[in-house]
Order: sequence, then C-alpha cells, then structure tokens
Amino acid sequence: MGDRIGWLGTGRMGTALVSRLLDAGQQVTVWNRTTAKTVPLAARGAAVADSMAQLGGLDIVFTMVSTPADLEEVVLGPEGLLSGPSVPDVLVDCSTVSGEVSARVRRAVAGRGAAFVAAPVSGNPDVVTAGGCCIVASGPPTALERVQPYLAMTAKTVVRAGDADQSRLVKLCHNLYLGMMVQALVEVTTLAEKGGTDRAAFLEFLGGTVVASDWVRNRTPALAARDWTPTFSTELLRKDFDLGLAEARSLEVPMPVGAAVHQLIQAAIGAGWRTEDFLSLYEQQARNAGAGES
Repeated sequence: MGDRIGWLGTGRMGTALVSRLLDAGQQVTVWNRTTAKTVPLAARGAAVADSMAQLGGLDIVFTMVSTPADLEEVVLGPEGLLSGPSVPDVLVDCSTVSGEVSARVRRAVAGRGAAFVAAPVSGNPDVVTAGGCCIVASGPPTALERVQPYLAMTAKTVVRAGDADQSRLVKLCHNLYLGMMVQALVEVTTLAEKGGTDRAAFLEFLGGTVVASDWVRNRTPALAARDWTPTFSTELLRKDFDLGLAEARSLEVPMPVGAAVHQLIQAAIGAGWRTEDFLSLYEQQARNAGAGES
C-alpha cells in the first residue's frame, strides 16, 4: 500500500479517522478550512497542505464534512479539490450527505478521469478512536478494492452496498433509526421517571434487559446525568432527518414514525438544544411531561 493519502476536513470526526491512519503507519497530508484544527495532527506527523487543490496531486483523498453544500464546495468550488491541474486517482467521501449531491459530485469527479467512493461512517469520534466504527461504502469495484485496506484501518466493519451511491441511503436509514430510537428511549424514561422511579435506576434496569444494546449501555450514563456534551448534535440529526425523509418521499415510502420524530427534533432545536448532544431530546420530552427536574 504505497498510495499517497490526503484528508480534507479535520473536525472532530476527521481528526479521529486520520489518527487511525497515522496509528497504522500511514503518511497523511491534511487540509482544513480552519488551519488551527490541523495542528494536533501535524504534531503527530501529518503534513499540512496549503490549499485544497494541493491535495489533488496525491493518489487517494478522503473528505469528511458536515453538509451536502460543504461537500460540493470542497470538491466542486472555485478553490476546491477539482480546481487544480491534477486530481487524485480516487476520492473517498466519508460524510453523510444526500444521494443527489453524491451523484452530482461523482459525475464531476468522473469527468476529470477519477473514481469516487461514497463511504459514510457510523460512530462518533470516541467510537472511531476505539476502533469501533462501521463504514458502508459504494462505488466502482476497482476503486473500492483499492481503498478497502485504508477503510479497514479506520473501522471494525466495512460493508459494500453497491456500485454507485447506495451507501448514502443506507447511512441515512441508520441515522433515521438512531433518532427514532433515542426519542423512544427518552419517552419511556420520562414515563418511568414521572411515575416515581429514579432516572438512573430505570436506565440501569433497561441496560440489563434484552432490549438494550451496547449503544444504550454506553450512552445512558450521560442521559442519567443530563450531560449533553455533544457527540452528535441535535442540529446534525435534523439535517440527516431532512435528507432521509426527502429520500423516502422520492421513493414513495411512508415514514410516519420518522416524520413525527422529525418534528420533535425541530421542537428541541427551537427550545435551545441545537448544538447539544441529541440525547437532549430528553429535555423537550421531560418539559412536555412536566418531569425531569432532578
């Protein structure tokens, strides 16, 4: 594996993923809009590019950004990855974006003679750091084969979903389910709590039952403590519900539970929980129930 690797986007998720590559002995060149966010990676041996276009001279470039508009900007924008004289052999995007934007970027990348792999990641930065994240990837088989070893360095599981942009919908389905699951969790927690059971005791009981999961057991201490330190913000969850429900509408798939949770997420953002962890959906639920004062 002698590929020269670039990484565009070193926020919390990007930094965690690049760190996995560095730990595996890979040399990585990074770029971020806010240069200060590249400093910790530079201290660990990563090179820092002066511009996005500079990464175009490398063999494989990964991107990790927040929104579909961000992906279009960093790839297709006037100073983006495709703006320079050279482009990488393969562009791998690990963001959670719409299939429509992914297809548009794929066409532009193919127009420059390169391959595009959509490889969104399931897992927050702590999960990535621990080696527990999962990646669903789609793209041309030869490109997927080439990038597979690097994906395997960052994730415990890498699943191929198809030859185009199928992985985008798979990741959106995952995040829709995650949001529905959290809303269900905060509803039953609030019900038990208002009936007189200590919140932490209820969550400890739930974690020992057949309906629990590793995620529930790992995250319920924060819910019990009302610690909304963000791992995945309510605003980002709303973005994924916007995208996921739009895909459902285009495919004529009814999503009654998802649609209701979408509005509850909106209510939580309106009530001031925009940048908090999405477990803060509890606050809106508890307020509606007149519970959760302790």
